[in-house]
Amino acid sequence: MAHQIAQNWRGKPLLSYEIIVNLIGSTKTTKGLDVVCELNKNKYETGIVVTDEELNKINLLKDEFHGEWNYKISPNMAP
Repeated sequence: MAHQIAQNWRGKPLLSYEIIVNLIGSTKTTKGLDVVCELNKNKYETGIVVTDEELNKINLLKDEFHGEWNYKISPNMAP
C-alpha cells in the first residue's frame, strides 16, 4: 500500500498534515482498494517503558526477509 500512496503524492509538496491526509485518503489501488486516513490529534504520554517481559508477551510473526522491519502482530489466544 505504501507504494500506491507514494505514487499518489509524487511531485506534490507536502506542506501540511491536511494535504498529506487528503493525498493518502484519495489513494486507490489498481484492484479498487480504497485507503482511509484521518489525522489523530490526541496527545500521548511519552517515556513509557515496556519491560522485556511485556514485550515477550506480544505475538510477533516476523517475516523471513528483514523480520526486524517486516512483521505482523497477532492476537494472543487465551488458554
